[in-house]
Amino acid sequence: MSLRGGDPEEIGGYPLEARLGSGGMGTVFLARTASGRPVAIKLIHQQFAGDEEFRIRFRQEVAAARRVSGAFTAAVIDADPEAEHPWMATTFIEGHTLAQHIAKKGPIGGVELRRLAIGLTEALRDIHRAGVVHRDLKPSNVVLSPEGPRVIDFGISRAADQQTLTMTGRVIGTPPFMSPEQLQTPRGVGPRSDVFSLATLLVYAATGQGPFDADSPYMTAYQVVHEAPSLGAVPVELRRVVEPCLAKDPEDRPSADELLVRLRDLPADLGSPAGPADGPRSMRETDTQHHLPTDDDTPAPGAASPDHVPSDHAPSDHMPPGHASPPAGASPSAPGDSGHGTGAVVGGRLRRRWRPVLAAAVAVAAIGGGVAVMGADRSDGPGGKGDDIAAAGARLPGGFEPWRKAVPGGRADIPDELRCVARGDALFCGGGGVVAARLRLSDGSRVWTENSPGVPVQGMHLVGATDDTVLGYRFAAEDDPGSPQTEVVAIDADKGEELWSVPSGAQSTAVTGRTEDAVVIGSTVVTVDASNTRFEARRAHSGKVAWKEPFPSGTRCAPVPAGTRLYAMCAPQAELSAGEVRHPVLRVVDLASGNLGRAVAVKGPAVPVGAAGGDLVLLHPRQEGPEMVGYDGVSRVGRAAHEVTYSRLPNTYDGTPGMADGTVFVSGRTGLVTALDPATGRKKWSRQTSVEGVSGPVAGDGDGALYFSSASGRVVALSSRKGEHLWSTDPRADGLAGEVNASPRVTVKGSVVVVAAAKNTVFAFDATKPPKSG
Repeated sequence: MSLRGGDPEEIGGYPLEARLGSGGMGTVFLARTASGRPVAIKLIHQQFAGDEEFRIRFRQEVAAARRVSGAFTAAVIDADPEAEHPWMATTFIEGHTLAQHIAKKGPIGGVELRRLAIGLTEALRDIHRAGVVHRDLKPSNVVLSPEGPRVIDFGISRAADQQTLTMTGRVIGTPPFMSPEQLQTPRGVGPRSDVFSLATLLVYAATGQGPFDADSPYMTAYQVVHEAPSLGAVPVELRRVVEPCLAKDPEDRPSADELLVRLRDLPADLGSPAGPADGPRSMRETDTQHHLPTDDDTPAPGAASPDHVPSDHAPSDHMPPGHASPPAGASPSAPGDSGHGTGAVVGGRLRRRWRPVLAAAVAVAAIGGGVAVMGADRSDGPGGKGDDIAAAGARLPGGFEPWRKAVPGGRADIPDELRCVARGDALFCGGGGVVAARLRLSDGSRVWTENSPGVPVQGMHLVGATDDTVLGYRFAAEDDPGSPQTEVVAIDADKGEELWSVPSGAQSTAVTGRTEDAVVIGSTVVTVDASNTRFEARRAHSGKVAWKEPFPSGTRCAPVPAGTRLYAMCAPQAELSAGEVRHPVLRVVDLASGNLGRAVAVKGPAVPVGAAGGDLVLLHPRQEGPEMVGYDGVSRVGRAAHEVTYSRLPNTYDGTPGMADGTVFVSGRTGLVTALDPATGRKKWSRQTSVEGVSGPVAGDGDGALYFSSASGRVVALSSRKGEHLWSTDPRADGLAGEVNASPRVTVKGSVVVVAAAKNTVFAFDATKPPKSG
């Protein structure tokens, strides 16, 4: 909604654009940073600014939100709890709240219910690991973003290692979702109170009603403390998991970590609700006003309310974890429709750089030489036949031993995932608070590090490397408004000294759905200028400008590498402004002169994923309203960029796309990996893995293996031909699972597998002797 008379024009130097909502404690506005990224700013009402008790609460909210920022929450960008009107700015998350979704579409079931349960439990686990107890987990504090559920509003949370602020005469929370101890002894509330609240929330998601709903908040509170929950309409499998979470005694409930293990054992599709074994309570007939949150508190910063709700659509070939996949080639795979499809669906809402939930880069892997074909079925874990997968010529650096290191960045409060490339015994990594760092491949020891002082953009990692130069991104510090918001920085590979830097634009995500504003091809670096009006090419080491090429009139463009070739994907400015890229075009970029070839229209929206046989391959997102529900088509652009072929996929595949060995892959949030033919769209194979939220693939160095990895550092190796499970490893870092659209985290050099994981963790092992599981 637009600003109203009397609303401020800016808060803390952030120009305001719209009012997102207002509640009892304050108002939330949509604003923008200097670089154009949108943020949600929560401005506290004046009548509370003089209340010292409230200020203490607000300071706690800011501190708690900072402590858990970035995983499953809206990251804090800026805040001033001491201002005359206290305020806090967070990333803007687009999506309905769970309360809004249930009110509009009703309960969630099947695969989507399992995903919701796992995603929320992972969020709770990470919140608790940060030492924070949320204490107000309810449907209106869960945003259903395209990347999964986000937990917001830490207004009454506290650090688990601190004393709870005493609120004389106040019981703070929402009774249908509060734990018994929260109603009786609020100062003694711990992490397992959140587990109770999570269970009530999952019952609500599955049935549209809470397990303790009554005709009044007082009766609801009484039933929370004294009565058994009503779980008759909850699917049987889920009921078995949530029931222990609703124990009256916190000690009888599982922890978030224990709950996550139980949820992951659930079948992929939870099936139909149970029969009326328990039956509804007589007091719960038609009045739904008490169990649906009223949302009369301040809207949580970071939440938006477009028509954005989770889809009930899911690929038909999902299989429960632990069940065998069908034999390769056994599942039906009808050819897709050739030629150009019609009725392209609006997709620009997925693409804006400022939507951080979609800012992770999509994998673009150049296709290498031939890959050896794997032999017979392998054993499922290290120690069996599957261990010896390396080709005879695979090699290790001299003195190599498995290692694990952390690469601290310029912002200790914002650890990130890195991405790495290998050159001989040099391993170059960058991302988040690290512009670039050089490690030794043999032992992980650090040679040099160049840090970035500012708040990173999710998904922007290392730009690339040549034989003598490493290129990364640097983000300006918040207290340094004179510096460019984002720069591409060139660093001498041997000395670690900065060679040159140039301001970088920020349009790629809006145009292509990927976060890639600069690319390295050969010894040339191509960037988008800070004003988003042209490409600029420089020699990687010297920084000498080779050429500058303006974008075609009325468009904005992003670089798209495909092996040794470079394309420009361009979209009309009007569509970018509206957030609806319907008519993208591709042009070949002449690397010698910068000249752009003729425009070739592609079915929009489209996301580049890699190259096959010299052709550029793109996936097409499917929209249901404003929501992206997966990919349902694939296009190939011929080498001369004069011909585009489009094929429909047999299903809509939701997950992280990638490409290797001439095949397109989509890695689902729950661990299902599907291989697709980029020429016909036919499914080659699918494999249910035990590793959720994997990105990849990365092809092995002549060993016929494909490597996928999650933010937790879990790695799964599959054979490239049929997707046979070779081996998988245990987690190596506390990272979020279920992440979507992350770029590949694995780097392969000979038989060394290097894995980047959460919290700037990097580790390496020998692919012929992978870490044992269990």
